[in-house]
Amino acid sequence: MKKVIMKFGGTSVGTGKNIRQVADIVSQYSKDYRITVVVSALAGVTNKLLEVAGQAQKSDETLIKNFTEELLQKHKEAISSAIVNKPLQQEVNGIVEKIIVELEKILTGICYVGELTPKSKDYVVSFGERLSAPIVCGAIQEDNIEARCFTGKDAGIVTDSNFGEANPLMNYTMHLVCEKLGAFLEKGGVPVVTGFIAANQDGVVTTVGRGGSDYTATILGVALEVDEVWIWTDVDGIMTTDPKLVPAAKLLPQLSYQEAAEMAIFGAKAMHPRALGPVSKANIPVRIRNSFQPEKTGTLITKEPVANVKQAVKAVAMIKDLAMLNVNGAAMVGAPGSYTKVFDVLGKNNINVMMISVAASEANISMMIKRSMLSRAISNIETALLEHGGLVSEVTAEDDVVVIAVIGAHMKGSLGLASKIFDIVAKKGINIRMIAQGSSELNISFVVKEKDGVEVVKAIHEEFDLDKT
Repeated sequence: MKKVIMKFGGTSVGTGKNIRQVADIVSQYSKDYRITVVVSALAGVTNKLLEVAGQAQKSDETLIKNFTEELLQKHKEAISSAIVNKPLQQEVNGIVEKIIVELEKILTGICYVGELTPKSKDYVVSFGERLSAPIVCGAIQEDNIEARCFTGKDAGIVTDSNFGEANPLMNYTMHLVCEKLGAFLEKGGVPVVTGFIAANQDGVVTTVGRGGSDYTATILGVALEVDEVWIWTDVDGIMTTDPKLVPAAKLLPQLSYQEAAEMAIFGAKAMHPRALGPVSKANIPVRIRNSFQPEKTGTLITKEPVANVKQAVKAVAMIKDLAMLNVNGAAMVGAPGSYTKVFDVLGKNNINVMMISVAASEANISMMIKRSMLSRAISNIETALLEHGGLVSEVTAEDDVVVIAVIGAHMKGSLGLASKIFDIVAKKGINIRMIAQGSSELNISFVVKEKDGVEVVKAIHEEFDLDKT
């Protein structure tokens, strides 16, 4: 019997009614597959946990009490809609109540200490999945399926101690996951595992990054040697572009790992950017499906692009809320390690660089970073390299820009493609602020003013006939 991982995102388990639908999907496929379920927190819960954790360090216990009561009520409403059987309802209610009591104690501790560390933040946000998983498990049990709840820690996922963005220790994890889940799965049981959550080698709770339930699913997929990983979400699959920008956007039935990774990095809603790492090495297909329209087959992600599809461009994406940081300095010319010093300053301040363009003169480097990080980036570079180091003479920025990414596996070796793309933009009278293309040639990225972004996406989508995909 084939094995699959089924991961259900926050909207798929957003309400009790949706959780009931999740249980029906699992029940339907359990006849033909050995299933491991991975669940996210109920929609909006993780954001609220982060918000309240931040407030707890400078607040009183009343806020915490009110929040935990609201959270308990939200999950009790989900239980009553998802589970009809009264004894089972009571059992799940009891589990959720105990978890809420534990959460309240943690938040109260943060309130007394007045400090929220990365370690304690990971512990707090882990409660979202810890609360949703027992409800999903109970709903599946109601369909007369043997299901058992596991946290990522209980399931054997072990990471380093990089709290907030932990990295799995795959060899150790593979051994433990097989040990903890393998026998139960082979007997026909359905493990329901909390996404996002893991533990370091000391057993301390860690998380694998926001939206990391996808990552949990692919880690478990490799460890359990499944046939496919199914990511159930609220969209039909990966589209040629954001349908909110271009209503004529079409579903992409198949993508390569590289194409999907490029699209995930550039904001494709359906997939977490880090999730494809484990499965691409193990060559395990991933399928993006819509839990609200389960009859649709979605987008299949495999090692190679579709052999009989030769179109160069498959998708165009736009990513917002970015800023372009320009660092200039004649002293950088011919000075070994000058760029390293710039990136070192940014790295030490947890500022991620999304895109880089360097002038051949070596006197200028342009970078795309999150807009929210711009002030911090400028002040730290000026302090470290302009005022005291003398390496940099000027730091400027533009915070009204977006990145446009044109993506496709068959772009590689396609002569004149970049020229055609830039010609499309030029015909619209739009100026390009920055350009970058990696050696893989799967992606040409460039920067335009934010006010021009949607027009550029529409023009490229239309010119390459992506609405006919």
